[in-house]
Amino acid sequence: MTLMQVWGALAIFILCPLLGGLPLIAGMTRLLTGKNLAQQGTGNLSVSAAFYHGGVIVGLCAVVSEALKGVLAVLLARQFFPTGSVWEILALIALVMGRYAIARGAGTTNVFWGYWVHDWRVAALVTLIGGVSFTVLRQRQQTQFGMLVLLPLVILLVYPTQGDRWLATLALSGCLAVIYRKIPDDLGLAATAAQPRSQRMLRFFQGHPVLLPLDRAPAAAKVGQKAATLGELLRQGYPVPPGWVLLPGDDPAVALTQLHPTPMQPLVVRSSAIGEDSVEASAAGQYQSFLHIRHSDQLAQAIRDCWQSYDRPQAVQYRRDRGLPDGNLAIIIQTQIRGVVSGVAFSRDPIARCGEAVMIEALPGEATQVVSGRVTPAAYRVLLSEAAFSQTLAQVETAVAGGRFSEGDATGMLPEVDWPIVPAGDAAINPEISPTLLRQVAFLARRLEAHFHGIPQDIEWTYDGERLWLLQSRPITTLVPIWTRKIAAEVIPGYIRPLTWSINRPLTCGVWGQLFTIVLGDRAQGLDFNQTATLLGSVAYFNATLLGTIFRRMGLPPESLEFLTRGAKFSKPPLGSTLRNLPGLLRLLGREIYLEKDWRRSYRRNLEPVLHALSQETLSDLDLPALWARVDRLLTALEQTTYYSILAPLSLALRQAILRVPETALDTQYLPEVAALRALRELATAIQHLLPRPESQGDTPASLQGAALFAQLAELPDARSLLERFDQIRDRFGYLSEVATDIAVPTWQEDPLPLRNLLAQFVAQPPVTPADPTPAPTPPSLAQRLVQRRLILKGQVSEVYNRLLAELRWTLLAIARHWQAAGILPEIEDIFFLELAEIQQGIDAGPDIAIAPLQAKIHDRRAQFEADRQQPQPPLLAYGNQPLTVMAPSPPAGATILYGLGTSPGQVTGYVKILKTWQALPAIEASTILVVPYTDAGWAPLLAQAGGIIAEVGGRLSHGAIVAREYGIPAVMDVHNACQLLRDGQRVCLDGQLGRVEVLD
Repeated sequence: MTLMQVWGALAIFILCPLLGGLPLIAGMTRLLTGKNLAQQGTGNLSVSAAFYHGGVIVGLCAVVSEALKGVLAVLLARQFFPTGSVWEILALIALVMGRYAIARGAGTTNVFWGYWVHDWRVAALVTLIGGVSFTVLRQRQQTQFGMLVLLPLVILLVYPTQGDRWLATLALSGCLAVIYRKIPDDLGLAATAAQPRSQRMLRFFQGHPVLLPLDRAPAAAKVGQKAATLGELLRQGYPVPPGWVLLPGDDPAVALTQLHPTPMQPLVVRSSAIGEDSVEASAAGQYQSFLHIRHSDQLAQAIRDCWQSYDRPQAVQYRRDRGLPDGNLAIIIQTQIRGVVSGVAFSRDPIARCGEAVMIEALPGEATQVVSGRVTPAAYRVLLSEAAFSQTLAQVETAVAGGRFSEGDATGMLPEVDWPIVPAGDAAINPEISPTLLRQVAFLARRLEAHFHGIPQDIEWTYDGERLWLLQSRPITTLVPIWTRKIAAEVIPGYIRPLTWSINRPLTCGVWGQLFTIVLGDRAQGLDFNQTATLLGSVAYFNATLLGTIFRRMGLPPESLEFLTRGAKFSKPPLGSTLRNLPGLLRLLGREIYLEKDWRRSYRRNLEPVLHALSQETLSDLDLPALWARVDRLLTALEQTTYYSILAPLSLALRQAILRVPETALDTQYLPEVAALRALRELATAIQHLLPRPESQGDTPASLQGAALFAQLAELPDARSLLERFDQIRDRFGYLSEVATDIAVPTWQEDPLPLRNLLAQFVAQPPVTPADPTPAPTPPSLAQRLVQRRLILKGQVSEVYNRLLAELRWTLLAIARHWQAAGILPEIEDIFFLELAEIQQGIDAGPDIAIAPLQAKIHDRRAQFEADRQQPQPPLLAYGNQPLTVMAPSPPAGATILYGLGTSPGQVTGYVKILKTWQALPAIEASTILVVPYTDAGWAPLLAQAGGIIAEVGGRLSHGAIVAREYGIPAVMDVHNACQLLRDGQRVCLDGQLGRVEVLD
C-alpha cells in the first residue's frame, strides 16, 4: 500500500462516518415543515419518515440527500484506489456505521445508490430480482432481508475469484441486517396517519401484512416492550408459550387466515404498546387482554377491541401523565396455558425495597385471578441469597450444557435446594402449592432479573401440572431507581448528617454532571444530574439507574448497570458507539492529559491564596457575616477542588488498568495517610530509644496507655523535642479524621487523644516496619512513571480537599458557638442537623431568626439520625425512593467462607475484632483481625496495628488497601455485611491473595 493509499484509508474511515452522520433529513424536514423528526412517529430519521411526516417534497429531498452521500463515499474511495476496488464497499460500510451511530438511520438509500455507482450491473440485477419478488410476494420485511442475502450471493457468482469483494459485501449486508433489527421503520405505522399525498406510495411499500412468530419479534421500538421481551426470552429458551405478533396497523385478516382457535386449544390476545412494560411505566391494566378465545370471530373481535383500547381516555391520560409519546400498539396472540396453579412474583421485595427475598403470590387456577384483584392470593417470601442463587445457577447451566435437560426445562429441573419459605402475614402454605414449585418460581424470577442486568422483575407465571410457564416479565417500576453503595460507601462512608449532605451532594453531582456532559454533549439533555446521589436511612447511595442510562448513551454495553451494582466486568463497547462518542471522549482525554498542569495552575492562582488567607484569620475574631463570607470562599474553593478530587483518582485507576502497573510498583509515601503513618512510626522509634520498653501492656486500655506515655514524657527534659514533634504531626495532618469527607466528624486537630493513643500503641507494640524502597536495578518504565505521577497528584489533591473541608468544619463550628451563646443552639454539634441553606437563612434573619421551629427541626432530625444508626447495616443495593425496611443479614446455613476482594497478599490466622468507630480504641495485637465497615484516611494508624484487615467496602486503591500493603498486612476488602456475619472473638483464616475469609470456629 502506497503512502497515498494510507491517507486514503484514513480519509475513508474518518470522513465517511461523519458524512453518514450529517443530519440532512432532520434539517430539511425542520426547515420545510417545522417538524422535529426525532419526536415524530418512531423517532427514526429515515427517508420513509420524511415521506410519512413531511410529505412527498420532503421525502424526495431526503432521497436525493442520502443518495448523494452514497455516491460521494464511493467517489472518495476512487480518489485514492482503483475504480471498483473493495475500498468502495468499505467506504459504504463506514458511511452506514456513521449514519446509524450519529444520525440514527439505517443507510438503505446510501447503499442502494452508492452500489449503483460502484457496480451498476450487480445493482441492476439485485434491484430487478428484489423488485419482482416484492411485487409478487408483497412481503416487505422478507424482501428487505432477502436482498441482503442476495447481494453477496450475486457477487460470489459474478466474481468467484475475488474473495475480498465478497467478504466486504457480506459485511455490508450484515451491518444493514443488524441495524434493521435495532431501529424501527415508519413504514410500520398506519398509512392513514401519514401525509395525504404520501399515503398511496406508503401503502405500496408497506406490502401485505404478515403475522410474525413471537420468537422473531423485532425491537421494542416496533412492537412494544412486552412483545420484544417475550420474543427475546423465547429465543433464549425460557418457558414462554408459543405465539405470534401482529404488527401495528396491519390487517387482522392475516391472523384469521393462519390461526384457528378451538375449544380444545384456545388462544389469548394481549396488547404490546410502545412504552408499555418499560422501566419508566408498566401501563398495567391500561390496555385490554382477552382469554379463552375459541372461535375465529372471537379472535377478530378481540384484536379490534385490543387496538381500540389504546385510545381509551384513561390510557391516553396515563401516557400524558408520564410524558410518554403516542405511538402504536402491536397484538400478541399466544396459545393459552391451562394452569392448575398460577400467580405473580417479584424478584425483589417491593415493600422492604431491599434484601434478598423473592415475593410470590399464588393460588390454584389461572394467573388472571391474581392480577385481576378479585381474589386474595396466598403470599410467600422465598429467602434466596445471592450466593445460593449463583451456586444453583451454575449447577443448572452445567446440567444444560451437559445435555441433561433443555434450556426451556431448566427452571423446573432445579437441584435439591432448601431455601427458606416464609408465609406473608397470616397465610399458610396451601397444600396445592408445593414448596418445590415456589422455589422454582423464585429461581425463575431471580434468573430473569440477572438476564435483564440486575433490574428487578415482576413476572406472571402458571404451572400446568407438568411445567412452569412464564407469561410475562417486566421491570418493577416502583423499584427504580436502583441505588448502590458500591461506590458511595468508599467515597462518603458512614452515617451522614444533613449539613454534610447539603454540602457534599451538590459538589459531587455537579462535577459528575460536568464530566458526563463533556462526553455526551447534546445527548446529556434531559438527564438530571442532581439525582446522581441520595440519602437512604442517613447513608449515601449513588443512582445506578441514572448512571446506567448515562453509560448506555455513551455506548457502553448493557452490563454497565451490573458493574455498578455487583461489580460485573465490562465487555468491549460496539465500534459504532465508540465512533459516536469519539468527540466527547477526545475532549475528556484532553482533560486527562492536561490534568496535572491544570491542577498546578488552579492551585497557584486560586487555592493556595485561599489557604494562606485562611491561615492568617482567627475564627474567634470574626462575627457572623464575616464567618459566612468565609464559608462562601471555602465553598468556591471546594467546588474547584472537587473536580480534581474525582478526576485524579479516576485518571489513576484508568492509567493503572490500561498500562497494567501493579500496586506494588507504586510509591505511596505521597498520600496523606501514608505520610502520617510514617511520621508517627518514626516518632515512636525515637521515643523507644528514650524510654525503657514496658514488659507487657496486658489489657490496659489504649487511652490509659496514651495518658501514661505523655505523662512520662512530660517529666523528661530530653523529651521536649519529641513532644514538639508530636504537635507538628498533629498540626501537619490535623485536617484528617475518621471520615475526611464528613465535616461532622472531629479532626485530629480538635481531638488528638486517639492520635496519642495510637502513638502509645506504636511505642508498646511496634508495627512491622515496611522495607524502605530500594533503588530498582533499572529506572522505572514509562508506564510506571505515568501512573506514579497520577498517584502523586491524587495525594496533593486529597490534602488540599481535606484541608478545605476541615477549615469549613471549623468555620461552621464558630458560627455554632455564636448561636449557642445567643441561645439558638442548645449544643454546638446541633448545627450539623441543619442544612447549609438553613444556616444562611438564619444568619440573614439576624435577631429575627425563628428559634423554636429551628430547634424542633434539629430535634426531629437528630432523632431520625439516631434511629437510623440503630438499624442493621444498610444494604448494598436499595430500590426506589421510599424508606427502606432493613433486616439484619444472616449467614447461609453452614457457611464458613466469606469472599471479597484481595487487596494485600498474605495469609494470617487470628481473632476477629469488629470496630465500627475508632474513637474508643480496643487493644490491638498481631493476632487481631480487624473488621471495619470502611477505611478512610484517618483510620490509617489504627489499621497498621492489626494482623489482618477485613472491610465491608473498598477497592485496591482504597485507604485500607494502601496501608495494608505499606505494612505487609493481609487484607480483604468488599466483604458485604462482614460486621454482621462475623462475631468478636471468632477465629478466622484470612487470605489476602484470594480475597477469602474462612471461619474456623
